[in-house]
Amino acid sequence: MTLQALEPQPVHRSFRLTRPGAPVAVAIASNVRPSIVLPDREARALLAAAERRDVSSGGTFSAGPAGVQVWSGPWDGLLGSKGSARHLGSVDWSYDTPSRHYITVYRVMVTAAGAEAGLAPADVLAQVQDLGGVTAPADALRLAVPPPRDPFRSAARLKSLP
Repeated sequence: MTLQALEPQPVHRSFRLTRPGAPVAVAIASNVRPSIVLPDREARALLAAAERRDVSSGGTFSAGPAGVQVWSGPWDGLLGSKGSARHLGSVDWSYDTPSRHYITVYRVMVTAAGAEAGLAPADVLAQVQDLGGVTAPADALRLAVPPPRDPFRSAARLKSLP
């Protein structure tokens, strides 16, 4: 009889956004340069328009305090879940920047489903802007894809370490 010591598997105790082993969707994110700064009354109007076209009531937008998500269609799942709708992208902002009573749009993201549908960050930004009749500087629509999240942890670099 052979005895072997087995190390216990660590238990993940923090909040997890995805199931272990689930495929991770790659998103295309872009910082908006120059940032789009809106007075808070325009932001409230944009949020109100997004709520009128909310995914739970037949629309394609989901508004929240940090931005607006764009979906492929209304949520048609059981008990109001997303069902067959796919998250295509989002426009993210922060409040009280550069000063009180303003919001700053700092990022536009396209999910893997959005990229499959042929969307670019500028398309998602235009859809959200059209909600509230907001116009951005022409420069903001030329969105450059940011550098990789952490270039020091790339697979090639890890292989080269002793």
